[in-house]
Amino acid sequence: MKTLKYLIAFFSIVLFVSCDNDDSNSDKVQFAVPTIKSLTQIRANVSVTGVKATNSDGKIYVSENYLFYIAQEEGVHIYNNQNPASPVNTAFINLEGVHDIAVKGNYLYADNFVDLLVFDISNINNITLVETVENSIVFSPTYPTEAEYYDYTIYPEAGEIITGFTLQLKNRPNDSEVIMANDALSGFESSAGNNIGTGGSYAKFQINNNALYTIDSYQLNVFNITNPENTFFDKSVSMNIWINGGIFETLFIQKETLFIGATSGMYTVDATDEFNPSFVGGFSHATACDPVVVFGNTAYITVRGGSSCGAIEDQVNVIDVTDIANPTLLSTTLLDQPYGLGIRNDVLYVCCGTNGLKVFNAVNSSNLTLENTYNEDVKDVIPLNSHLIVVGTNKIIQYNYGANFTLVPISEISF
Repeated sequence: MKTLKYLIAFFSIVLFVSCDNDDSNSDKVQFAVPTIKSLTQIRANVSVTGVKATNSDGKIYVSENYLFYIAQEEGVHIYNNQNPASPVNTAFINLEGVHDIAVKGNYLYADNFVDLLVFDISNINNITLVETVENSIVFSPTYPTEAEYYDYTIYPEAGEIITGFTLQLKNRPNDSEVIMANDALSGFESSAGNNIGTGGSYAKFQINNNALYTIDSYQLNVFNITNPENTFFDKSVSMNIWINGGIFETLFIQKETLFIGATSGMYTVDATDEFNPSFVGGFSHATACDPVVVFGNTAYITVRGGSSCGAIEDQVNVIDVTDIANPTLLSTTLLDQPYGLGIRNDVLYVCCGTNGLKVFNAVNSSNLTLENTYNEDVKDVIPLNSHLIVVGTNKIIQYNYGANFTLVPISEISF
């Protein structure tokens, strides 16, 4: 398997050479200190256990009667959700490097930092790891925006990776010991059935027939899952030229078209040839964070500025994708801090963090109408035909659909 390299690009930060000198200017400042882990140990720590508590934020995924909570860089919690009013915590897959999953039939696919793992879940009480595709995923740890300086003296050796950063107060370096980070923060090297599940709008994994797609910052990656227990990496399709430097964030699939939410817009990919997806078109906007969902010929994207997302005004864009080569804007609705979203039967659900869950009448795509707000701190949503599932800070809430755009709570899982 190929060796993968990734670039960590940061702006308005500086890299230090030495922090040992103490002078009149050496006040304490925040340094980003890399956390280093051994790949051998990461792989050895993979296990399946009984139920386990969590306090990690995460994503939700649904497949048949099971609800999966992907606790970021901790593991996958599996609930028997046959009765949504009383979900049963059933099993836990310990994966310290997990960020996304996908399920097809009896197999669950998950990332573990730089590896893709395949689990047989045909017996939920006896889940087994059946394949590991090593060094097939590009992993880029999130850099702490609070840091002024980067501690480059700590770096991975062969067989190790940077899995994150801690913040530490250290002496401010002298002017002569400082260089700009954009000259140096680069080159890290990270040496059966056909039922397909459903992820939220922040999903980065999607399945198309016998192909599993994953995205990293600038690439769409293709895995061949024809034989799940012999899954292999097929190819990477570089797309940074298409999107003028935007970073890939989310991946949505409708039939044989992929919709990529990126910091520079929404982009469409023809996946009719499942192992050779090709760029078709896109809709661009100013730099921002934006997941995308699609129903029929209409795409809905939340565009959130602020912090590291960009300076664009918070909004929901409705896009006509009848011609996927030329998506066109139908409407823009201003909305504070929109995150994940979902669409069902002309009702649009938008999660707005501490601003609550917004319910819109989307019959008229050119004029979304806000009908209800539910005061929950939520980040993503999956509208099933049977009921609605939303995920927030350390909780999952399930709702029945009511009349007149109302929702009726039926259960809550707290972490």
